[in-house]
Amino acid sequence: MDAVAQAMPWRLEEIDLERVAPGQVRDDKTLFFLLCSASFIESGSDLYTRNLVTYYRDDSDVADWLGRHWEPEELQHGRALRAYIERVWPEFRWQEAFDSFFADYSQRCTLEEFEPTRALELAARCVVEMGTATLYRSLAAYAPEPVLREIATHIRTDEVRHYKHFYQYFNLYNGREGNGRMKVLGALVRRLLEIRNDDSECAIRHVLNHRDPARANDRDEIVRITHDAQRLVRRNLSADMSVKMFLKPLNLPPRLQGGIETPLARMVDYAMR
Repeated sequence: MDAVAQAMPWRLEEIDLERVAPGQVRDDKTLFFLLCSASFIESGSDLYTRNLVTYYRDDSDVADWLGRHWEPEELQHGRALRAYIERVWPEFRWQEAFDSFFADYSQRCTLEEFEPTRALELAARCVVEMGTATLYRSLAAYAPEPVLREIATHIRTDEVRHYKHFYQYFNLYNGREGNGRMKVLGALVRRLLEIRNDDSECAIRHVLNHRDPARANDRDEIVRITHDAQRLVRRNLSADMSVKMFLKPLNLPPRLQGGIETPLARMVDYAMR
């Protein structure tokens, strides 16, 4: 076992997939699409890692953490979700669907999407990690099947830890750049609103095209599936946790933070619709 594998807080090989009870989830179409879309995005994280490493290439601490910890853990998330999907829905050709998704996704996942400064991009990454932590917390709360709960809980714990690393690096860079709260808030809000138009809809489209070719690229069906998945997440959403994670890079005084948590909770809820 290599050093990276040894350093991982959990390993897919330690999860007993023989315990999966397919009958508890197999008929849940919304869960199927949500898990598949998440597995695609996690499995494509090596592309995003390369972009981040390029952006922080002269900072060995950040680049090393991204390459030796963040990327392997994100890729393990993808492998774990794929293994679960193939156990419950063995007829779904995951690799074929992923390949078509990745050909599309790789065209849109570029450095041009990044914030203009390193500190602001790290603040934006905190929003992304907030969103993924929220997703997997919701999945763990919703999942009726024990092995899925176990996997979702592991991934959620990883995402919270990743958030803490990005927040730590944000503080270091913002100390150098001196971005005021309005600039940081702008980066946070931009990335939050992008959650409504993120890669999950692209992933859902490719899942649908391979699961039901007769409805390939059916815009109305893609929108319906996307809304159903978002409602599942929102029903199990911890808005309080999400808002606190969202606001943390602003380093607000407690009194001021308390005054804006309510309107921010509405914005988080809007982004998750």
